[in-house]
Order: sequence, then structure tokens, then C-alpha cells
Amino acid sequence: MNTATEERKVIDFDLPKFGKISTAHAWASVPNEPSQAERAELKAAIAAELKARDAALVAHYYVHPDLQDLAEETGGIVSDSLEMARFGRDHPAKTLVVAGVRFMGETAKILSPDKRVLVPEMEANCSLDLGCPIEDFATFCDQHPDRTVVVYANTSAAVKARADWMVTSSIALPIVRHLKEQGKKILWAPDRHLGGYIAEQTGADMLMWQGSCIVHDEFKGFELAELKKQHPRAKVLVHPESPREVVAMADVVGSTSQILKGARELDATEFIVATDNGMMHKLRAQNPGKVFIEAPTSGKSATCKSCAHCPWMAMNGLRNTLAVLKSGTNEIHIDPAIATRAKLPIDRMLDFAVKAGITASRGAAAVSSAQTGGIGPA
Repeated sequence: MNTATEERKVIDFDLPKFGKISTAHAWASVPNEPSQAERAELKAAIAAELKARDAALVAHYYVHPDLQDLAEETGGIVSDSLEMARFGRDHPAKTLVVAGVRFMGETAKILSPDKRVLVPEMEANCSLDLGCPIEDFATFCDQHPDRTVVVYANTSAAVKARADWMVTSSIALPIVRHLKEQGKKILWAPDRHLGGYIAEQTGADMLMWQGSCIVHDEFKGFELAELKKQHPRAKVLVHPESPREVVAMADVVGSTSQILKGARELDATEFIVATDNGMMHKLRAQNPGKVFIEAPTSGKSATCKSCAHCPWMAMNGLRNTLAVLKSGTNEIHIDPAIATRAKLPIDRMLDFAVKAGITASRGAAAVSSAQTGGIGPA
């Protein structure tokens, strides 16, 4: 549902097919910023609706700061996609409002089938999800029946239902190492950069689906090296969905929680951050007095497309969050057979985490000594 939105804009994303990567197109629109007075009214109205409807707001680190703050102020959570779903599963609320992108709402519904799951914007997509359609992916899997299928959280319920394992970044390395020790060959989807990083770290035999995140794929190695020269004391925090030459310059390679951890713990006051700039809100809130600089997504050879912010995450706003709470629209529904099958690879991952001693707290991964060199949740 869109209310008071700007014009739609076309978004290009990678669509792998038959061994080639073509460019496909989707759309996004961004809610207009409310005035300060309207913002306060909207936040108060949402808080009242959440309470009246026995609902919890769960928000991703990449959405608007207003939604991040409101989630925490009302007893919800700001976190990575899996912890959002896990929090929703364990929270007593009967309704979950998931501020993020559609696959996050689907994952929440898979883990909480008896709860109502609403999303502010049903058309808030993800290039990794869009770039891995189930029909093509199923064909790819059928062509390689000898491989264990491991998919990243950023996929549809249907793709998860086709997988043997689902992983977030926090547990991808130990799971892939475990599968390698068992002599398994892996079919990985959808992000080629993250998959390449995991293959390098583990030495596993991994056949890659060739998808990419439109935000992280844009970070530029040459321009990052130039920026480092301007800020020689800055530490570099990089999401592993970024290109290999960007990851190679990182002081910390990790996703949301590990980037937050690196900013807190590294002996530095200046950081260059190569991930969605929605993270800047939490980084700055947790680290007053430290300076955070966006890594470049454009340079002499190209202008940026996402400009370090997911256009679909940006579709979440206060107005459409209030609207879905009042109307009950934009409810996530998943075919029960698909949801049941999709839950298996998620449960397999969660069971592995318990046995390996890998746990997650609210909004941050707490990784035991069983996992070294790991990266944080997606």
C-alpha cells in the first residue's frame, strides 16, 4: 500500500538465466517525508494501534530511522532478517508488522504460521529475491542433483522450500565447513559475491547462482582505495555481499551485527562503511563521537543507481505502517505446503546453531568459540 508517494522509479537488477546474466527491471517508490508535527502524530498513532491490536513492530536496520526508533520504543526490535523472524516467533503478540522487504515478512510467517504478519509495502522487494525466480532456480537444481542446495535468507519462501539448508551470514561459514567435511558439493544461491567469499574461506566446492544485491554490488574498489588515502586512520567495515576487491580492503567483513560490533570494539574513531546507509542511524546512535563515512558507490566511470540505500527498504514509512495496522491489508499469505517445506531448511540451520553453540541476542550475534572468523547475520 502506498500513500503520499513520489513517482515510481525503475530499478535494474541482475537476472541469471542459462549461464548468462541479463538485466531485468522492477520499480520502487519512496514515501514523502512527513513534517515534524505529522511525524510525531504518526508515531503516537502507530504506538496506540500496536497496543490496541496486540501487535509488535519488527524493523530491519536498513529502514527509515523513524521506524527503527519506534520499533524499540514500543517493545519491538531492530535487527537482521532472521532475528526479526525469531523475535516475532517468540513474542506473545498476535500480529507482527514487519518493516523491511517482502522475504522478511515471508520468513516471519514461516516461523509464526498462526500469527498475522503485515508489511507496510507489499511491493517492497529485494534484487536477490527477484533475481532468483523459483522456476529457473528449480531447473538449475534439477540439473545438479548431486549437490546440496544452500540458500541465503534473501530468497522467497518457494526457493527456501527447494533448499536443503537456509543460512544467514552468521552461520554460513560453519555450515559450509560442516558440509565440506561430510564430502558434500554445494549449490549456492543467490548472491555470487557472498558465495565467493564463503568458498574462499572454506575451500568448499560451490556452484554459484549469479545474483547480486543492487546496493552492495555498487561499491567500488578503486574509489574505496582513494577514500582510504584521504582517511588513513579509518577502519573499513564491509558487507560480504560486496565485490571481492572491496572485501579485500576490509578491516571487518560482516553483516549488520558484526559491523555494529566492529564499530564498537575496534580501536578507531573513524570508519568507512560499505553497506546500506540505513545502518548509519544505529552506528551513530551506538557510537557517539565516532565518524562514519559512506563507502563510494560511484566514481569517474559510473554514477550510482542505489547510491548505498535499498530503494525497496525506503518504501517503508510511517504513513503506510499506520495504514496497514488500521486496515489489516498487506497481510502475508504463503501456501501451507510451501511454508511447511520452507521451514525445514530454516529449522535445520537453527538446530545446527544450537549444537554448535552459536546463539543470537536481540539485534546482535553472540558467537561462541565454536565459530571463528565468522560474519554477522544478514
